[in-house]
Amino acid sequence: MKAGHEMKASRFLCHAAAITVFIVAAPLSMGAEPEISSFAFVNQDGTLTMAGYRIYLYGVYVPPTDQTCYTFVRPLQCGTRASLALEFKISGDFVRCLPRSTNSDGSIVASCRAENDDLSEWMLQRGWAVATPDAPFQYVAMERIAQSKGIGIWGIPIDTLPRK
Repeated sequence: MKAGHEMKASRFLCHAAAITVFIVAAPLSMGAEPEISSFAFVNQDGTLTMAGYRIYLYGVYVPPTDQTCYTFVRPLQCGTRASLALEFKISGDFVRCLPRSTNSDGSIVASCRAENDDLSEWMLQRGWAVATPDAPFQYVAMERIAQSKGIGIWGIPIDTLPRK
C-alpha cells in the first residue's frame, strides 16, 4: 500500500512540475508584443503613426517619390506619390499591426493589415515599395512583377501621361 501512495505522489509531482513549466514558459513563447490596432496616419516616408508609435512596414522600403497634390479632395492632400497611395488605401479604416522588431530609436517594424490586405504586399503589388533584403521571397516576386509591368515607382508618372 505504501508503494501505491508513493506512485500517486510521484505522479502528482510530475503533473505539478509540468504545469509549472508551462505557466512559466508560456509568456516567453506566445510572442513579444501585442497587436497594435488603431487609426493610422501616413508619414511622408511611408511609415505609419498610430497609437503613439512610428511603424515601418515589414519587409519593404518606401523610396522617396515626387511630391504631388490631390486637388480633387478636401482638404487638399499633398505628399509623395507612394505615401498618398498608402493614405488612400487605409483612409477611414482601422489598421492592425503585429510587431516583429523594435529599432534602436524606438520605432517598430510590423506586419500591418487594413481591411483584409497586407499593406506591405499591397504596396509592392502596386509598385510603391521595394522588398528589403530580409523580406520573404514572395515580396521580391511582387516587386519584380510590378517592375515588369512598369507601375508605381517603376513607371511613367500618371501626371505626365497625355490626356485623351
